[in-house]
Amino acid sequence: MSFLIRVQLPDRPGTLGAVATALGEIGADILSVDVVERSPGVAIDDLVVELPSGRLPDVLITAAESIEGVEVDAVRPYAGVLNTHRELELVEEVAEEPARGLAIFTEGVPRIIRAGWAVVFSYDAAGVHRLTASSAAPETVLDDPPWMPLARATVLDGEDGWVPETWRELGTELAATPLGKPDRVLLVGRPGGPMWRAAEVARLAHLAGIVSVVLPD
Repeated sequence: MSFLIRVQLPDRPGTLGAVATALGEIGADILSVDVVERSPGVAIDDLVVELPSGRLPDVLITAAESIEGVEVDAVRPYAGVLNTHRELELVEEVAEEPARGLAIFTEGVPRIIRAGWAVVFSYDAAGVHRLTASSAAPETVLDDPPWMPLARATVLDGEDGWVPETWRELGTELAATPLGKPDRVLLVGRPGGPMWRAAEVARLAHLAGIVSVVLPD
C-alpha cells in the first residue's frame, strides 16, 4: 500500500538521504519525492512510499523521526504516484475543450496538488451554487460560507462553524482560490491532512489564474 509522508527536516546535505535509508531499512520503497517548501534551515518534503503488506504506517513515522531533527507532519494513504509537473498538460486539456474546461480542471487539480478532492462554487445574490466537482468530492452543500466572494488564495480554518461536521470529523485541511473572479471559487480538501503550506497555496493560485484565462465566463 502507498502512503504520502510529509516531513520537516533540516535543510542540510545528507538528511534526506538518511531518511531514505531509514525507510528502506523497514522495507519501505520510496516512489517519489516532492519539495513542498524551503525556508532558512528547514525543508518540507512529500515522500510517496510503498509499504509491504502487513506493516502498519506507524513504522514510517518511527523510521523517519529516528533521524536527528526530522519531524513527520502527516501520514496518509495515497493512491498511485503523481507527476508533479502536469500543470501544462492540464491547461492544454482545458484549452482543447473549453466547454468542458471547468469539469476537466476540477477533476485534474487533486492529482497535481495532492488533495483528496476539489469543488468549484459560484456566488450570487441567491447564495452559493455548486458548479462542478472531482469524482471523490463530498456531496455536502455549503450554506453561505463567510469567505465568499474570495479576493485571493488562502488557507481556510477546517474547524470554523461553516465547515460541515463530516469534514471536521475527518480532519480535512482546506484551501481555496478565486477562479478568474471572486465569485467563482475552487475549494480543495485534504481529509486527514497534511496542512497546506504557503508555497502550495501559491502554486494553486498560479494554476487557477492560468486556467481561468481559457475558461468561458
